[in-house]
Amino acid sequence: MSNRPDAPVRLDILGQLQAWHGEDLVPLGSVKQRVVLGALALHANRPIGREQLIAAVWGDDAPTYAVNLLQKHVSGLRQILDPVRSARSRSQVLSWTDAGYLLSIPPDFLDLERFDRGVSAARAARAAGDLATAAERLHNALGLWRGPLLDGLTSPLVDAERDRLSERHIVAVEERIEIDLALGDDQELVAELRRLVAAHPLRERLRGLLMRALYRDGRQAEALAAFHEAREYLLAELGIDPTPELQHLHQRILSGEAEVPRAAPVTAAPAAPAPAPGPAQLPHGLAHFTGRTAELDQLTELAGSDQSVMIAAITGTAGVGKTSLALQWAHRVAADFPDGQLYVNLRGFDPHGTPMEPGEVLRGFLEAFGVPAQQIPAGLADRAASFRSLLAGRRTLVVLDNARDTEQVLPLLPGTPGSAAVVTSRRRLSALVAAGAVPVTLDLLTAHEAALLLARRFGAERAAAEPHAVTDLVTMCARLPLALAIVAARAAAFPHHRLSALAGELREATGGLDAFMGETESSDARAVLSWSYQQLTDDAARLFRLLGVHPGPEITYRAAASLAGLPARQVRRLLAELSGAHLLEERAPGRFTFHDLLRAYAAEQAEEIDPEPERRAATHRVLDHYLHSARAADRLLYAYREQAAVEPPDPAATVTTFADAPAALAWFSTEQAVLVEAIAHATEAGFPEYAIRLTWTITAFLNYQGKWDAWETCLHAALTACTRTDDLAGAALAHRLLSLALLQQDGLPAAADHARKSLDLFDRLGDLVNSARLHLDLGRIADRQGEPGAALERARLALDLFREAGERSGEADALNWIGRYSANLGNYADALRYCRESLALHSQADDYPGQADTWDTLGFASHQLGDYAEAAVSYERALELWRRLGDRYEVATTLLRLGDTRHAAGDTAAAGALWREAGGILDDLGHPQAAQLRDRLTGALSVPPLSER
Repeated sequence: MSNRPDAPVRLDILGQLQAWHGEDLVPLGSVKQRVVLGALALHANRPIGREQLIAAVWGDDAPTYAVNLLQKHVSGLRQILDPVRSARSRSQVLSWTDAGYLLSIPPDFLDLERFDRGVSAARAARAAGDLATAAERLHNALGLWRGPLLDGLTSPLVDAERDRLSERHIVAVEERIEIDLALGDDQELVAELRRLVAAHPLRERLRGLLMRALYRDGRQAEALAAFHEAREYLLAELGIDPTPELQHLHQRILSGEAEVPRAAPVTAAPAAPAPAPGPAQLPHGLAHFTGRTAELDQLTELAGSDQSVMIAAITGTAGVGKTSLALQWAHRVAADFPDGQLYVNLRGFDPHGTPMEPGEVLRGFLEAFGVPAQQIPAGLADRAASFRSLLAGRRTLVVLDNARDTEQVLPLLPGTPGSAAVVTSRRRLSALVAAGAVPVTLDLLTAHEAALLLARRFGAERAAAEPHAVTDLVTMCARLPLALAIVAARAAAFPHHRLSALAGELREATGGLDAFMGETESSDARAVLSWSYQQLTDDAARLFRLLGVHPGPEITYRAAASLAGLPARQVRRLLAELSGAHLLEERAPGRFTFHDLLRAYAAEQAEEIDPEPERRAATHRVLDHYLHSARAADRLLYAYREQAAVEPPDPAATVTTFADAPAALAWFSTEQAVLVEAIAHATEAGFPEYAIRLTWTITAFLNYQGKWDAWETCLHAALTACTRTDDLAGAALAHRLLSLALLQQDGLPAAADHARKSLDLFDRLGDLVNSARLHLDLGRIADRQGEPGAALERARLALDLFREAGERSGEADALNWIGRYSANLGNYADALRYCRESLALHSQADDYPGQADTWDTLGFASHQLGDYAEAAVSYERALELWRRLGDRYEVATTLLRLGDTRHAAGDTAAAGALWREAGGILDDLGHPQAAQLRDRLTGALSVPPLSER
């Protein structure tokens, strides 16, 4: 390996952190700087956001100047890892992207990735019957471990990953020993297994391997003694018997029938080159996952066939661990699906959320594979066909979590062999099974698995000290994973409390969630939830209840502060208390959610304890938070928009403010799903004015970002709110915006229908101005339908109405569109005449957006006439106005059209520069058109003028 300073850096994290340039070991600086590098290495080749990285390094103890410290450490790491980089050049090793910091490590230059690939290759060889190759790959992979992950360093992320990876390591060791036994390579296995059993006394798989190795070595008595030692240990420590598998092995050894067959080595086929990485969307799995061996094996067996699409339907009652099983298995086999792992929570049983529409899910999946928004079909059937075509010939895993029914799932399934889908649902999904899915019905944990789960959560020594209490906890939790997790979290939070005392408190709890009522009180999970809830401080308990009335699916510190009417700093402590009690999950730094059963329980408690006026006040405050925060973001991004009149926010509501437009855009992007749910919730909860105003406030963001599905959903809710309040003007506006949203999605018939309904309402209201604008909208629809003549007639009718109403700005708009349609019909001279008349009217009214639009049309007409110099002048004038208005989206689209004109005039260098500038803005905005522009710059697309707006 090269010793040049520009050679790629090699990182070793399976042991003490080491960095190498060739054969030279690189000093890495302070302990905290090494922790930062370790956290980045655990996200190698994937961006990690600044806040996420701060949480990974410092957790809840982050200093107030953590951002500055992080920047200092990153700067120091860049100097170490990329020493030949000049001070002004961008680091190719540790860079900043729109999504966060990115540590770029080439293939084979990170030992963890080499370990994962080696284990995956070994499993593939084993499945193919090539045990010799499997053994070699596992020995090599395990040889990379020099000690615990990032030995000597500690942080929330490092500690959690150390536990998770140590489990993967010991599983690989067990697999290697099994193969060595099968090959007869067992000379040193007994000694090794004795050491491993001493270090991991609760792992019955290791004890079984020790018994097999002793028996293979002709030491039957010692093998039997090893079983008795295992049984005595489990009885003494946990009060349970060995698993049936271990007992069966004992019987076979006792009868002399436990010979492990030897297998002849098989020549390995050459390894295929590693495919390019695809989307990796799987959430993290449980660090202490326990049991479900039969179900995991069933899923693995199903995935082993390449003759058909593997579809598994994991079903069972809420809280039984369906998602945990799906993710545990998905992470285990992720390397077998190198083209990507997709995940979505379909929210089928979210009591306060709307189930995900298949079309919305398909859009997200297609975007994850880099499909530009403009190439995503509008209809559900076409999107599903595109998705199946995209997966054809790929090995992709699709995890569809929390499905509502078969109808929601069917469009999301792969269609060709090689890919696999795992669906989880509370329903049986009989229709999906009838269509070919294999049911995996998940029951409660066995008593043995439940006891082991508790022992792993709060410590084997503590469980062994009170085995009867463990048995009582298992019984009272009804072996339900959700209930067990809550109890374990409570026990872990109070390490000095006796388990028997906790079991006594749980025994005295009363009540129950209806969905978990069994034949006996011990199978009622509500007692478990209420017991945990009753241990909270008063303020935390009140916040927990109020979270039940939040629209979901996630909530931030500021939104929670508004909900509770408390300062954000106090709410941070309360959220930490709820998270520590396992009543809330911090899914991402500063973003909290909880299981839908807990949400239901919280809502029940709020309805029982908190008076209706207080619940409505909480909803009012949190809607104020979202409305006024969205208004602040909207003002920064789209300053020229007319904002809806609103009342001042409740004094107890916390409003988010933003330093700049990128921060506002980031907030909109992160909160989009919550805002959509808040609008639906406001409609149903009796706050129609919030549904209407919030929809109007986020309209520009959703439109300019291409989130037309979500925009349409919000507008339907706003329309419902207007109908319930007899707000005809609001309903007319909602119909008009629905028309525009559908127009963006090429839903032309529906767009025309809503435009006509809006026109009818505005006509009934006698609103000539808005009626005229609807004629302009209907003209745009006609133009898109290939009827420029009809579009022109609509624009002329709009012009007459604007003149009748004395609306000079509208008159100017109509003249501009008449010019546009005249140009589309080839009447370029007429187009120029109408647009110049429009421009004069806009100038009189100081209507800068109208002027910019008209200059754009003048540029288009001049371009079509071949007068590229005049077209460029017009586009430059439009560009100047859009820059003055601060509309970055229009700046970008005008740059694109100006680039088209420069390109047509033969100035390819200027065209490229303009397109690149536009691409930078669209990238900053996260706009889907950025991908189309990148294709253009690389020559993948032709370069027609952008006539469509």
